[in-house]
Amino acid sequence: MILSWRRRGAGRRAGKKGDLAVVDAASLDTDVAVPMPFQCPISLDLMKDPVTLPTGISYDRSSIERWIEAGNASCPVTKQPLGGGGFDLIPNHVLRKMIQSWCVENSSLGVERIPTPRIPASPYEVSEACKRIAAAANRGDAKRCYELVGKIKSWVKESERNKRCVTESGAGDALAAAFESFGSVSAEGQHSGLLEEIVSALAHVRPVSEEGLARLFSATSLLCILGFLNSDDLSSRQNAVLVLKEAILSDRSRHRALVDGIEEALVRMIREPIGPTATNASLVVLFNMISHSPNSDKTRSKLLQLDLVPLLINLLLDSSDKGVCERALGVLDLLCESREGMDEAFDHALTMPILVKKILRVSNLATDFAVAILWKLCKNEEGDDRRALIEAIQAGGFQKMLVLLQVDCGEGTKENARELLKLMNSYKDRVDCVDSSLDFKYLKRPY
Repeated sequence: MILSWRRRGAGRRAGKKGDLAVVDAASLDTDVAVPMPFQCPISLDLMKDPVTLPTGISYDRSSIERWIEAGNASCPVTKQPLGGGGFDLIPNHVLRKMIQSWCVENSSLGVERIPTPRIPASPYEVSEACKRIAAAANRGDAKRCYELVGKIKSWVKESERNKRCVTESGAGDALAAAFESFGSVSAEGQHSGLLEEIVSALAHVRPVSEEGLARLFSATSLLCILGFLNSDDLSSRQNAVLVLKEAILSDRSRHRALVDGIEEALVRMIREPIGPTATNASLVVLFNMISHSPNSDKTRSKLLQLDLVPLLINLLLDSSDKGVCERALGVLDLLCESREGMDEAFDHALTMPILVKKILRVSNLATDFAVAILWKLCKNEEGDDRRALIEAIQAGGFQKMLVLLQVDCGEGTKENARELLKLMNSYKDRVDCVDSSLDFKYLKRPY
């Protein structure tokens, strides 16, 4: 920012003199007068990237873009219609240079020169880059393709506006096609650098068409993604799981099969965490694989054999990240759809205390999942000892269910809470309850 918000705020409170906004340079006890033409009519801040509308009025680019994105179709100053968005924001280079000169002239008063803004990517530029990527892929020119993918990445990193432009212009589809093309001819180590660069770009720009998704879900592409998931490079592993997550979330059919070995790679991502972003992405993919896969029972059984249940319990024990907790509970809920999954949860000593602890502590979604899992475990418990039910009561589950009936939550969750209260009622006077807010991190783990 040119001047601190405090200084500018102080200047506005000091008032205006003629056509000048007064800004206090506190460190020098001097007033810095910002000429009115240099202020954005929307934000009243000094313009850093002035652009001009067809109406002839100049605004700071970020301010007018927010105005248009909010659904406004007229010029904020003149109120003239803007023509339904079919217009360009023309950079006002003359005004920007005048502002920069003014900043230099007042540098002794603490005013910093605004940097020359980069010109945002245009749909035409992105479309041309996509065409060149396709042409380079067709002729097998890995070097040229690498350069163009780097250009896409640089656009995406510059601003959110560029990211939207790149996505809407179909760059994700071009990248997916190039990824499949070079992946199909890649020998041991050949094109690995290019494929890694494409995966890095695809982690931020997803395909938008069915054709692009089909290329990303092809056996060739999935095997390449699996290779990155199993690599030792942490950045490649994270980018690969982000690509997989975005592809699955973009898939409208929700029934595309993945290649063998994906389950092991994703479980490894949880067992050997890189960070919350990668863990979240892994859990999203696992959730969708179980809930939408045509072979969901087979997928669930395989994940149980990989000891995913104890991994999720320990993840819930260690993680304070809201998203990780929600998704871990969601996956655990799906695993407990089977008898085998419930048995795995029964066998973990911390399952009931952790589930009770997460109720009303993370989010409404986490509470819904935790109550659903508790209901499944207690309702389907076999034998007369009711160990899971007693452990839930001891962890404070009865009190939590009473509270749930009095707070705003889903009707399904309230119904589960009512049934759990009925089950717990005959046992609550026989056991001692503990405070469910206790910290379990010092308890001995069963592994």
